[in-house]
Amino acid sequence: MRHPGLKVRMAVSGVVLFAFYAGLVTVLEPLADLPILVGLTLLFVAGQYKFGKWMAVRSVGGEEFPREEYPEIAAEFDRLCAEMGVEDTKLLIGQMGVPNAFAVGRKGAGVVVVSDTLLELLETDELAGVLAHELAHVKNRDSIVMLLGQSVATLVSMFVFFVIALADDSIVGSLIGWVLSIIVNAVVMIFVLAISRYREYVADDDAAAYTDDPEALARALVKINEVGHHEQAPDVDDRVGALCIFGGKRGLLSILFATHPPMEKRVAKLAPQLLG
Repeated sequence: MRHPGLKVRMAVSGVVLFAFYAGLVTVLEPLADLPILVGLTLLFVAGQYKFGKWMAVRSVGGEEFPREEYPEIAAEFDRLCAEMGVEDTKLLIGQMGVPNAFAVGRKGAGVVVVSDTLLELLETDELAGVLAHELAHVKNRDSIVMLLGQSVATLVSMFVFFVIALADDSIVGSLIGWVLSIIVNAVVMIFVLAISRYREYVADDDAAAYTDDPEALARALVKINEVGHHEQAPDVDDRVGALCIFGGKRGLLSILFATHPPMEKRVAKLAPQLLG
């Protein structure tokens, strides 16, 4: 079994998230029948999945990849899709402000988006590594746990806010509810973020295996990191930051709640000679 560590982490996080959800349902059950609560939750998660996928692509102006302009890249993408068993994945191009790429969806309905600046920055072999990394996320289905985690965190935090706000409809009560909802959301998301960082290492490993060129991906990461941390570079949009191969600049708070491991550690695992 490839990447048992990721599967174990996904299973453990799934159990923890289900416990949060079960606790919420237990509290709400006196207000509505259990089948209704479960049905509403499924509709909420499905809606978040569809809307989140659509919003991520829309937020960067994603459109069909210009295959005629970049035939080598298009051919490499098709080859990787076939080898990794994700043939139905679409390739789009978007504007992200910095060289970047992200994947949304699952096997059979995946989408990979690359920024126009990424095409200008990387060589073909380096770009192939990035594409393989994003396809690995689709293949491993790790974005599903991310989605469930975000959905449960949103549900629980909304519940906390409305309970406190309804109990005390003053401005102070609403403010307290808002602060506590943020804290609860952060607590739930800790479990999701742990997987988010680990899944980047797994996707790097898969990309190195399918391209048989770990150094090319490492070089790509170094270039993306250098450009992304330039003083004039815009930060990565929060709506797609957790999905991207480069998570954005790091302040103290973003380090504590980072969606990505440090780029230096990723490069060290792929091609330590580049850090020498």
